Amino acid sequence: MFIRSLFIMFIIILKKNSKIFVKFSRSHTGIVRKVDELGRVVIPIELRRTLTIEEKDSLEIYVDGEHIILKKYEPACIFCGNAKDVEVYKGKNICPACMSELKK
Repeated sequence: MFIRSLFIMFIIILKKNSKIFVKFSRSHTGIVRKVDELGRVVIPIELRRTLTIEEKDSLEIYVDGEHIILKKYEPACIFCGNAKDVEVYKGKNICPACMSELKK
């Protein structure tokens, strides 16, 4: 019953930090998209351009209460979480600062 009520309508709310909040509700505000038979939802081009989401980009999907959150995936350091200048070492994302600490 809860799941069925979620599919009545959804609202995509643009937030900072490359996050798109998809809020399900019965109100008639925001951008409305239908879920297709395979469970897919199209993110409007305006939002993709604003958040620089390109074709083939990866998105993280997680749930926060009654919200589904889509966040553009940006690889981050496994030690400190920094996403700037991350390099892959033996399949793990490591930033330059943590890499230098490991070399000591």
